[in-house]
Amino acid sequence: MLSALLFGLVASSALVIGAVAGAYWTPPRPLLASALAFASGALITALAFDLFQKSFEHGGAWLSAIGLLFGAATFVVADEMLDRYIEGTGGGVSAFPLLAAVTLDGIPENMALGVSLLETTGAGTLTLLVAIFLSNLPEALGGAVGMRQQGRSRSFAIVVWSATAVVLALAVVLGNVAVSGAGEGLLAVLLSFAGGAVLASLADTLMPDAYKEGGKWVAFATAAGFLLAFLIAEV
Repeated sequence: MLSALLFGLVASSALVIGAVAGAYWTPPRPLLASALAFASGALITALAFDLFQKSFEHGGAWLSAIGLLFGAATFVVADEMLDRYIEGTGGGVSAFPLLAAVTLDGIPENMALGVSLLETTGAGTLTLLVAIFLSNLPEALGGAVGMRQQGRSRSFAIVVWSATAVVLALAVVLGNVAVSGAGEGLLAVLLSFAGGAVLASLADTLMPDAYKEGGKWVAFATAAGFLLAFLIAEV
């Protein structure tokens, strides 16, 4: 559990770093888009090799497929419910909807990190950790900038993202503790479930946002992120 907490703190520290940076600096949109695309590429590598492949090795095709699809479906349903809730509140920037929105994308990734600590060590876990860190940083940076532009104070942005960092660090611990001692089949489903949720978050949020802000050229950043994560895994 101690290692899970440590990994969670490292991964979530990017949220605090990004929030502080975004509270005082507005990055060029193409730069932020490229960072999101780069993180997306790294996450694709991590979920393919550190989550789904390990799931397949433990449970075979059927269990892996079931977990993957169920994970994707769970994220999509949760995201839709959150969108409807925020629309019902008038789309404002109150603390709870903001915290819920930024947490939803991060929970699958961070729980996946906790689960992967039971299965992989060394480069495998490091790849996922780096990918999550890289995705957290631009999300918090862009989120803090958006809060400032909507009239929120710098301190509000930093506090909200710091609170999110705590929640997501605990998600790593929860993912690790909840599946300790799990059998081969259950571990296979949980690993692929996490992979499916991460994949859905990429398709639903990170990659569309990157393309919207950066255009077609962000494809090169996505490829670079994929390559970096792959090289880390292979070292």
